[in-house]
Amino acid sequence: MKLFLVPTPVGNLGDMTYRGVEVLRSVDLILAEDTRTSRVLMQHYGIDTSLQSYHIFNEHQTVAGLVERLKAGTTIAVVTDAGTPGISDPGFLLVREAVKAGIDVECLPGATAFVPALIDSGLPCDRFVFLGFLPHKKGRQTALQALTAEERTMVIYESPYRLVKLLEELSAVVGDERQVSVSREISKLHSETARGTLAEVLAHFKEKEVKGEIVVVLSGRPN
Repeated sequence: MKLFLVPTPVGNLGDMTYRGVEVLRSVDLILAEDTRTSRVLMQHYGIDTSLQSYHIFNEHQTVAGLVERLKAGTTIAVVTDAGTPGISDPGFLLVREAVKAGIDVECLPGATAFVPALIDSGLPCDRFVFLGFLPHKKGRQTALQALTAEERTMVIYESPYRLVKLLEELSAVVGDERQVSVSREISKLHSETARGTLAEVLAHFKEKEVKGEIVVVLSGRPN
């Protein structure tokens, strides 16, 4: 019995690791955030392992049954649409319960969107804080205000539809001269990283239709 967490490419399918493919071929079951998205990857690499839907809307209802299957000897891998399971994606709950049950858990090294975005930003990355997605409504203003005191580089995930709003909110709380980097479509054909002050980057994205998953890297409060 073993639970694997297998990172999948955040963009280019060629970023999949050899070992990741081997594990996905060898396990009894793959839990996928969206089976339609994952099936494209599986077909690309000739993986015919059975897929089962596993996402934020059903993970609480299915976790107990999955743990029982693991205890009975089933080997299971978890994948998300892109990146490493558990990083702003389903995975943590199953890992926690598997660990409690004494099941062997292994997360393979691999793609995570915030790492290349952080390095590409040119901002200090020796000390940083990963914030994931900020609250959409309740608690959002509190979360934004908390950023004003943060001295470390901050990494934030955002959807393309809310990027301009986020940049406007950040500008309002930390000032429009704060340095920021925004990466989108990481490792894809039309990947882009825009760097500059909040005012400059906001103006850039106001002039275009924003597509792709977004990683915002914001510099910390100057000492």
